[in-house]
Amino acid sequence: MALLEVKNLGISFGGLRAVDDFNLTIDNGQLYGLIGPNGAGKTTAFNLLTGVYKPTDGSFMFDGKEMVGKNPIEINKAGIARTFQNIRLFGDMSVLDNVKVGLHNRENYGLISGIFRLPSYFKQEKEMNEMAMELLKVFDLDKEASFKSSNLPYGKQRKLEIARALATNPKLLLLDEPAAGMNPNETAELMDTIALIRNKFNISILLIEHDMGLVMGICEKIVVLEYGKIIANGTADEVKSNPRVIAAYLGE
Repeated sequence: MALLEVKNLGISFGGLRAVDDFNLTIDNGQLYGLIGPNGAGKTTAFNLLTGVYKPTDGSFMFDGKEMVGKNPIEINKAGIARTFQNIRLFGDMSVLDNVKVGLHNRENYGLISGIFRLPSYFKQEKEMNEMAMELLKVFDLDKEASFKSSNLPYGKQRKLEIARALATNPKLLLLDEPAAGMNPNETAELMDTIALIRNKFNISILLIEHDMGLVMGICEKIVVLEYGKIIANGTADEVKSNPRVIAAYLGE
């Protein structure tokens, strides 16, 4: 059974058909790319898959369960996590605390334990600190654990947002333009990091990206959107030689 199965998903905003007849199947451990010109509907598709938008029609199953109608918290708890095109960290919180926010799904002490600082509270907090630090080590951010997240360089802020998403223990990670604003060295490092986390955490990844070198270099399958509709779906070689894809990016 596929991990994610999207069937005929679509949404309209007034008279605008932003996403239309969107179909996608992602298996366990697969690394998929979602590309297309600006305004093609890529981030809208992410918003549909994470409950930010409710689809006008269609459905999608995740891990065997229907997700349409569920809110973002329910979808996250089911195992779908995401990052955003514009970084959304808690700037005044430490790097460590930003990751701990993502661990909220794993808290199991009660309100009373938290208020009165009972032993169960300190035990859970210690475990969360350890888990957060382990994630930061994966991204080479452990030395900056006490820094304010807003004081990190741009590239490291991107990594921190991915670490926070991973803290929710997802089965599918959606990355919205993770290389945006990065220099070539940072992008190359990010490619290695994405491959590492896919293998280390045994999760599936769907990423939106305009850096074709990154997409073609790491994605096993690529789906291409234009004006909200899929115009190609296949391997990197199949997609980059597709006449409709070439026309969408370069013009007729």
